[in-house]
Amino acid sequence: MPPVGERPFVLLNMAMTADGKIAAANRDLGSFGSDLDQQHLLELRSTADAIMAGARTVDLNPVQLGPGPLRFRRLRLRQGLREYPLRIVVSGSGSLNPQAEIFRHRYSPILVLTTARIRPADAARLREVADEVRICGRERIDFLETLRWLRQARGVRRLLVEGGGELNATLFRANLIDELHLTVCPVIFGGTQAPTLADGRGFARLNQAVSLKRMSMRRRGAEVFLIFRRSQ
Repeated sequence: MPPVGERPFVLLNMAMTADGKIAAANRDLGSFGSDLDQQHLLELRSTADAIMAGARTVDLNPVQLGPGPLRFRRLRLRQGLREYPLRIVVSGSGSLNPQAEIFRHRYSPILVLTTARIRPADAARLREVADEVRICGRERIDFLETLRWLRQARGVRRLLVEGGGELNATLFRANLIDELHLTVCPVIFGGTQAPTLADGRGFARLNQAVSLKRMSMRRRGAEVFLIFRRSQ
């Protein structure tokens, strides 16, 4: 694993129900977190050079991956960052909807990460709405090399990831999540089809699981805010 200096420091921020779901079965993110959780998200965004999300998250929700109100943009400028972050959407197949909400807001560059599986017609449509469509692997995205490229070519030192579950799981498997910010909300979704914090094939054995160490825990209102760091 290369040192963080060769790639961005990667933060993952997620709100989760008490039964471990990040959305209901229809994949609608909705807003089951409180205003405090939303403020925490915007505070984290104000520290990041780039914000990343998976295609399904962007397709199914009115997601912009922007910095939020003026006070958060000013906070970014005070910290020496650009007023608006680089926005990154991950779509291994390239089937991302070019009509998604994010493409209607052109205040900062949008980068689409995909693979050689993308159809030429899909690539052409996405290049009309995104600033760059980058091939990052043949069948699967090589996230380690992609993060190195983001650091070297785009100057991304801090990358904030905002799901969904399959993207999270892929980054956990690659051991590329450095810090997890997790809000546990007092609600139950249930259902085997509802996405979790880390979906995909998971780990077959307990000794393969990602090990984290808790850095902080605080209760605000009815929610619990946790911060974990990756164990070395």
